[in-house]
Amino acid sequence: MTKLLVLYYSTYGHVETMAGAVAEGARAAGVEVDIRRVPETVPEEIAKAHHFKLDQAAPVATPADLAEYDAIIIGAPTRFGRLPAQMAAFWDQTGGLWLKGALVGKVGAAFTSTASQHGGQETTLYSLLSNLIHHGMVISGLPYSFQGQLKLDEVTGGAPYGATTLAGGDGSRAVSENELDGARFLGQHVAGLAKKLT
Repeated sequence: MTKLLVLYYSTYGHVETMAGAVAEGARAAGVEVDIRRVPETVPEEIAKAHHFKLDQAAPVATPADLAEYDAIIIGAPTRFGRLPAQMAAFWDQTGGLWLKGALVGKVGAAFTSTASQHGGQETTLYSLLSNLIHHGMVISGLPYSFQGQLKLDEVTGGAPYGATTLAGGDGSRAVSENELDGARFLGQHVAGLAKKLT
């Protein structure tokens, strides 16, 4: 059976919520799905003081895990328009996989969360996807066949480069139903591509 990994980093829980929706969509397409997260690099006392969501159910991944999957969808919040250090540190450890070509031909995609509509969603998606491209993965975005990203009647995430959500400057905005639909669509779409290629 085709296997898909949803690999994420989430500081306050928005990306964790999106990861669950991505996995839901992929499972609906009939693939085996695992959700894992990258290790937290912020010291625990600092993370607690800044109200990081530390009670996340997903097990922590290792770089070696990646080779087991036919598709990998990665998600992380923005840090000044690029991927956060936690996700970068994880991918920085994948040189051995790169040397062996272990991820070449696998399907990849990305999702993200930003504080505002113009908080770097597309540049963050590009910075996430560049890791997958360097590994020779086949990249998918969020096609415009997901009509939710054309909505103009509400503030919403969504980009042709991947699924997105808006958290608000203080993290108080919950992931909207339209954004969850976009995440589910991305998961289902990537799972369908992976099934065709495996």
